[in-house]
Amino acid sequence: MIALSAKRASVLKVRQKLGKYRVERRLADGGFAAVYEATDTIEGIKVALKIPHQSAVNPAMLSHFRREVRLIARLEHPNILPLKDASFIGDQFVIAFPLGERTLSDRLRRRLSVEKALDFGEQLLQGVAYAHRHRIIHCDIKPENVILFPGERLRLTDFGIAKIAQKTIRGSGTGTVGYMAPEQAMGRPSARSDVFSSGVILYRMLAGHWPEWPFQWPLAGSSTLRRKVHPDLMEVLRRSLSIDPKRRFADADQMLRTFLPASRKTIRLTEDRRRRRQVTG
Repeated sequence: MIALSAKRASVLKVRQKLGKYRVERRLADGGFAAVYEATDTIEGIKVALKIPHQSAVNPAMLSHFRREVRLIARLEHPNILPLKDASFIGDQFVIAFPLGERTLSDRLRRRLSVEKALDFGEQLLQGVAYAHRHRIIHCDIKPENVILFPGERLRLTDFGIAKIAQKTIRGSGTGTVGYMAPEQAMGRPSARSDVFSSGVILYRMLAGHWPEWPFQWPLAGSSTLRRKVHPDLMEVLRRSLSIDPKRRFADADQMLRTFLPASRKTIRLTEDRRRRRQVTG
C-alpha cells in the first residue's frame, strides 16, 4: 500500500460510517483514489468504495465524470462492472461498485488451465467488445481492473474512470506501463489499443509469461504456448500484439469473432491430447 499524503483522501478507519456505508477495510491505494470494502447498511450488502484523493476532486474532474457516467450507464453487460452510486458524502466524493471476490491479478498468482484461461479470455473480450460496439474505449485494461465474482464471473471495471484519472493526475501516462500499446503511450489511444492490452492479458494467461517490449516474436514462453494451443489461436495472439496498430484487429468485436473458433479448436486439441494420454497411460 502507498502512504496517503495530506493532499490525498483522508484514511478511513475500520467501522467508520460514511453516509449509509460502514467501512470494513482498505483494499488498495493508487494515484487517483483509495478503494475500501464497505457494508451498505441499508441494503445489507458488501460494496467497494472508490474515493478519489482530494487533490483529484475539482470542477474539471466532476464535469468529466458526469459525462463518463452517462456513457457507462449504457454499458449493461454481465462482463462489465456496473456503477452503483456516485455522490458526495460530506466532503468525500464516493463511487460505489458491487464487491467482487478478488482481481484477476490475484488469480494469476496460481496456475490456470488452458480451458480456464480461454474462459477468462472470452469473458474479457465479450465485455470489451460490447463497450466498443457502443464506441467506448477503456484505455487501461489490466488484471487489476478485472474483478472476479462467484462462479468465476469476470467483470471489467474502471470504464471512464481511468481516463478521468489520466486527465487529473499531473504527469500521468495514458494507461499502465506493460499493458498499453505503443501508440497509446504517445497519446493516440483507440479501440486497437484495447485490443493490444487484451492480447497482453490473454498471452499471460495462456503462456504463463508477460510479453515485453519490443514484442517481437518469438516472445518468452511462445514455444511452450505453441504446444498447448491451436495455430489459429497463436495467430490471434500474434495479430493482437502487433506493434503496428493497423495490423491488429480493428476492435475487440472483430478480435472476439476470430478468437471464438480458435478457442474451440484449442479446447478440442486439449481434449484429444488428454484422451490419448489416458489410453497410453
